[in-house]
Order: sequence, then structure tokens, then C-alpha cells
Amino acid sequence: MAKPFPVSLYSGTDSIEEEEVEPKFKYQRLANDLKNLLNADVITCAAVHLKFLIFGTFRGRVYLFDHQGNSVNSNLSNTDRHHQVAVNSIDVGPKGECVATCSDDGKVKITGFFNCDNNMDLSFGKFIKAVALDPDPRARHRRFIVGDDKLVLYDRNLLKNLKATELCSVEGNVLSICWHGNLVAWASHLGVRVYDLKGRCSLGLIKWEVPAQECLENYHCHLRWSNEYTLLIGWVDTIRICEISKKNSVETSASNLPGYIVDPVSTLQTTFYICGLAPLTAKQLVVLGYRKERSPSFKALRPVLCVIEYKVNNSEEICTDSLTLRGFEDYTVNDYSLGSIIEENRFYIVAPKDIVVASLIENDDRLEWLIKHRKFEEALELLGTHGGSVPIHSVARLYISHLLALKQYEGAAKLCLRMLGNNKVLWEEEVFKFVKCQQLRSVSAYLPTSDECKLDPHVYEMVLYEFLKFDVSGFLNLVKEWPPHLYDGLAVINAIHDNFRKQHASQLLESLALLYSYQGDFESALRMYLKLQNKDVFQLIRRYELYDVIPKLIIPLIQLDRERAFEILLDKNKIRTEVVVHQLEHSQEYLYWYLDSLQKVDACNAFQSKLVSLYAKYDRNQLLPFLMRSKEYVILEALAICKREGFYPEIVYLLGCMGGVEAAEALNIIIHRISDIEMAIEFCKEHDDNDLWHLLISETTKQPEIVSKVLDGIVDYVNPAVVVSQIEMGRTIPNLRKSLIKMLWHYNLQEQTISTAQKIQVNDIFDTHSEVVTSQRRGQQVSCEQLCLLCQRPVLIKNAVYNCIIGFKCGHVFHKSCMLGVPANKRCRECKLWAPDLPLED
Repeated sequence: MAKPFPVSLYSGTDSIEEEEVEPKFKYQRLANDLKNLLNADVITCAAVHLKFLIFGTFRGRVYLFDHQGNSVNSNLSNTDRHHQVAVNSIDVGPKGECVATCSDDGKVKITGFFNCDNNMDLSFGKFIKAVALDPDPRARHRRFIVGDDKLVLYDRNLLKNLKATELCSVEGNVLSICWHGNLVAWASHLGVRVYDLKGRCSLGLIKWEVPAQECLENYHCHLRWSNEYTLLIGWVDTIRICEISKKNSVETSASNLPGYIVDPVSTLQTTFYICGLAPLTAKQLVVLGYRKERSPSFKALRPVLCVIEYKVNNSEEICTDSLTLRGFEDYTVNDYSLGSIIEENRFYIVAPKDIVVASLIENDDRLEWLIKHRKFEEALELLGTHGGSVPIHSVARLYISHLLALKQYEGAAKLCLRMLGNNKVLWEEEVFKFVKCQQLRSVSAYLPTSDECKLDPHVYEMVLYEFLKFDVSGFLNLVKEWPPHLYDGLAVINAIHDNFRKQHASQLLESLALLYSYQGDFESALRMYLKLQNKDVFQLIRRYELYDVIPKLIIPLIQLDRERAFEILLDKNKIRTEVVVHQLEHSQEYLYWYLDSLQKVDACNAFQSKLVSLYAKYDRNQLLPFLMRSKEYVILEALAICKREGFYPEIVYLLGCMGGVEAAEALNIIIHRISDIEMAIEFCKEHDDNDLWHLLISETTKQPEIVSKVLDGIVDYVNPAVVVSQIEMGRTIPNLRKSLIKMLWHYNLQEQTISTAQKIQVNDIFDTHSEVVTSQRRGQQVSCEQLCLLCQRPVLIKNAVYNCIIGFKCGHVFHKSCMLGVPANKRCRECKLWAPDLPLED
């Protein structure tokens, strides 16, 4: 078997940057039995077949090898099949059953590999540089072409007789031949011709530029058909791609010219001498080149294998590999040749002492090269598109390690997400690489958290510990985002307590609150929120209905947000009022706020008595309205509180409610403490008690300046003479005259009003009486359809001389005979319960 060799030995580059270019080929030197040949002789020409390799040597020998360099026994080893001097050209039959060789000994030999029936020996007595066998596997006769100073076609019939046909004379000698189908391309000293065997004519000469101070015959002309009508020519340092196109029938019939035309569609100039060429794709060629330059010691440089992409007017070198072949420094341009197996994209670089196989690099080879040169992205793309023997996860893991080594932590984390999918084992293995770098924070956003791929809890806990240590804000975000079942919440809580830092107290307390709530310890969670003064506590209470936990936290909740706290505390379905009041007993201001709010939503609550003292202490403005509005308090207790605080308006109201002696006390307070005579008058009017009026008059007559006000206020309630009679003679009363005039005017107006009202009343009585009498005297309509409610017969009998009926004001009508025995003063028997009218006889 052939042994592969390192690419560096056979693919040279001039710079580090060039080494990073992905190679097009992989190279392998043929060895095995071939080494014996190379040690003993020198290869002068070669032929590559799909089944085997044939080499001609300087000593005139021809050898058959398989593609691995192992010798194959055949008729070629017979002495009579050898040439006397170096073999110039070799061509293999289309079926691989025979080979044609030629040499400077003037002989052409056709040899069957395993059968001597078709062996032929021809001697021309001159140098023979080229020979070609018929490429048509269906040909019935053995044909071949030999080129010397003319091009001759030999045809062997069934009787094994040879018929020679001169196809064309030659300018000089035939240098090379390439036969495909009915077209034969051959080179001479002037250029290249194409001959049409079917039309028996030459299609013209493609002249070649003669190099300066050189001759064309000093360079091998390399001919190759890439398809039936495309000819590749490489000679000296020029490549031409020629298309053989057929002329139209009109043009062909009008002249004796050939039916085909050779069109050089593209001409490429190279920087090296051409040693061989072969097609790679429709627009790409593989070219073996000999460098024109020399080394400093005037030795030959390494040959190159180049891939050229050609277009109509230009070309581009896709890649160029320098090949280190054995003895390359001593070789000339004609010492090299290039054979190929197009079907397998395999190319054989043939040198006198070395054979190297260049194969298009396969996916696995490309992958190996990409991984070796750390081009992992391209490697992943290759595996994703074409697959390969290496698992894609293996390459991905190498890529992750590479990115971590470059400290590209974010890129490595994203790659984990992209490539590891839901593979739990791979995730856990790769996460530990981030642990070593202390970069779990980078991968945290990409860790799988779904039920399909849930990692070991220890993995998530390690991530949380690292965030807790280096990034408390990120730690809090993870606690919020990650489902709590991913990790051991109690372990994380303990870690927070062990690593609590005051400068991060708010984030850590919020994290504790969330973790406690995840664990179902809502009381601890609420305490954490309250320490934070975080109003999310109310949302937590409502979401999880934590009303049983509230009683111990009522005061902190009110301190946090009184309005939102009272929304919960005032809902009796969630927490009992007695519980709230009990908890607030020692916080009177909070109790006041709560009971005041409770009073607005439940005016009949059982704690209104507490509001008296609370309003007296915190909001007196609401005390009197509350006392007037509510009846659910103890008056004596309220009175004691008001007396203690000196709230006279409230005292007056309470004493007034009690009445009797307390009302007189209230009036004294109004007169002597409040000093508001209008209020005293209104108080007396409200109670309308003669004793209070007399007390007011007796107290006010002692104060002349307010007598006139009393006179103005007692109208309609007390005879003003009582007030005047108690005024001492000779005392000066301010505004007395004005008050008396007003009082008299008022009495006069009142007397007129009463008189007018009496007249109106009398008139109304007489008018109403007249209407009643008229109504009683009015007849009552009775129809024939009406029935007597007692006998259920019509009350009016047709054709009767006299109908005796009794009708009531309610509308019911009876036969008089049916009413016999019923007292006349009785009411209607049907509606007696609601009809007060007496019956009327008609």
C-alpha cells in the first residue's frame, strides 16, 4: 500500500499567510514495488488508465502497476516487448486490453497485456515520437496512428493485414497525438492541427508562437480532449481551449471546405512552462508547471500544480501548490508529465525518479485541515452541508475550547446554544470548561431550562454562586428568570446568608424574598420585601392569598404603603377587623387611620367608640360630624373626652342630645364659654323648650348689648313681652328701637298671613262641600250588560215595566229583591272592606 506523506513536503508556500489557504489537493507518493523501478531506471513517459498505470523508462522498458504502485505481471515483461532506447510515448486501448509504445529506436510495439494474439511490431527506421490507439471500444478493426514525418493511419483487418493510409504530411515531425472519436489532434514544428477522420480532411493549423531563442520541438506539446468537441492544448507557456464547431449545411455545400471549424475560444498565458494539463470542471484546469526562474545556484525550482479557472478573455489561479519531488533540481521541463483519472479527480505527477498522486481533498481531509488550522466555523459548515465521519459535536466542543482559550467567552456560550441542543450530557461537560475560566456568567443566558433538557441542579447552583460572588445584580435577574425547580432553593438561600454584603443589601434582600416565596415560606418572603420597602409585597399577598400571614405584619405594611395596605385590611373577607384593631392597639395613629377608613366603608362597624378619642387626638375637625352622624358610641364617654380636651361645640352637642338639665348646661356653655348668642338662639330653637328660652332670656337681659339679638331671634317662639318685661328700667339697650320695629313688623306680617290663610281655608271648605253634594246628587249609569253580583243575572230586564235596583258609589249594582234583609246602611257586599260609600237607591 502507498504511504501518505505530510502535505508540507509536497505543498510548499512562501509565507505564513499562504499556509492558511485551504488546500485543493492532498498528495500521496507512490511506493511499494514502484520504488524498485525508480531505483533502477528513469521514467520517461507514462499512461494512466482507470484500471492501472503504465510507465516507459529510459532503458526502453515498459512496466504495468496498479494504482497503489504494486507491480502487475503481464506480457510487457517479455524481452521482445522492450525497446532499445528510451520510450517516447505510451497509449492504452479503450478497454485496457493492450498498449502501444514508440521509441527513438524507430519501432512501434502494440502489446496485449495477457494475450499475444494482437501483438504487433512495426519498424520505421526513424525516430517515432507519438503513437495513438483507436479510442472507440466498439471498433471492429484494430486501428492506430503513428506520427513521424507524416501522419499515418493503420487499419488491421480480420486477416490481420495492415492497411496504411497517409492522413497528412507534416512540417517537420509529429511531436504528439491525441485521438478522440473522429477527431485527431497532433502537433508539429509549426503548431497544432486537427484532422477529421470521417471527412478525411484537416480542419486547419493552429500556429504556435515560437519562444525567443528556442524551438517548439524542444518543448513537449500536451494535448487533451476534455469532451468530444473541446480540445485543451498546453505548449511552452501558453494554454488554448479550442471548440470544434460544425458549420451550417448551406456553408458546407457551397464549398469544398471541411464541415467543422476549430475556434480557439480562450488563450491563457502562464508564468511557468507547461508540463501537462487536464480538465477539472467545466471551467477549470489542472496544470503541472515548470518554473522559469532558477535558484541562486542555478538549479531548477520545485514544479507547481496549479488550478486555473478560465473565461473568455482572462483567467484566475485558484490555487498553486509547490511540489517537492525527488531530484527536482536536476530536471528539465520535458522530464515531467501529468496523467489523470477524470472520473475520480485523481492526478498523477510523473517525474523521472518520483510519482506523486494528487487527489481532490475530500470532506474528511478538508475537515482535518480546517480543524488543524482552527477554522472551526468552516468545519462546522462543512459537516452541516456534507456530513462526515467526525461527529459534529466533537468539532463543536473543540471550537468551544478554542474560543475559551481566546477568552471569547460570549462566542463560546452562543456556540453551546447553537450546537449542543438538548443534549444534557454534552451541556454538563461543556459547562465545566466555563467553571475553570470562572465564566459561568457568560453561559448563563444560554443554559437550557426547559423540561426537555434540564441539567443537574448542581450546574445551575454553580452559576448562581458565581453571580453571587461577582455580579449581584445578575444574580437577582437569574433568580427572577429561572424556574425555581432547576436548583435547590434552600442551598442558594444559605449561600446568600453566608455571602451577605451590606453594599448589595437591596438586591440580596429581594433575592431572598423571591427564593423564600419559591419555597413556600411566604412570611419570610414578606419580611424581606418589607425590609426592602418594596411595594411588590402587596402583589405577592394577592397572588398567593397570604392573608393568614398578614396579622403579624400589619404595621410594616401600613408603613410601606398605607393606601394599598388598607385595600387589603378593609376587606373583611380577607382579614377580620378585630384582628387588625388588636394589632394596632399600640399604634394609635395607625389605628386612627384604619378606623377612619373603615368608617367610610362600614358606617355600622363595632369600633366607632374608639374613634371619639382618636378623632379628638388626631383630627378634631372630623369629631363633631362623626358625633352627629353616628349613634354607635357611649355619650357619657364621649362627653368625658370632650370635656377633658375642652371641645365646647362637641360638649354642647352631646349635652343637647342628653336633654333636660344637661341641655341647660349646654346653653350656659354656649353663652359663657363660646359666647355665641346666635348659636344659643339656634340651640333653643332646636330644642324649643320654654325653660331653655327663659334661661336664655334671663342670662341675656343682664347683657344689654345682646338683648336686641335675642329679640330678633325669639320671634315665633317666645312672646317678646317676656324679654322686655325683664329689662330694667332706664337701662340703655343698643339697637332696641330697630329690633322692636322689626319685631312689630314681623307680628303684623304674621297676623296678615294667618288672616289670609283662614279666609282661603273657609273658601276651600265651602267649595269642596258644594262639589260633594253635587256629586252625590248625580245619577249613576247602568247598562244592560251589568250583572247582579248576587244572582249573576242582568240587573236590567228587557221589556219589563219596572226595574228595581240598588247601586253603590263604588259602581256595583244589585237587584233590590236580592238585597232584601240587608240593612240600608250596610255597604256594598263586594267591596265593603274598601268602599265607604253608602248605597243609593235608584
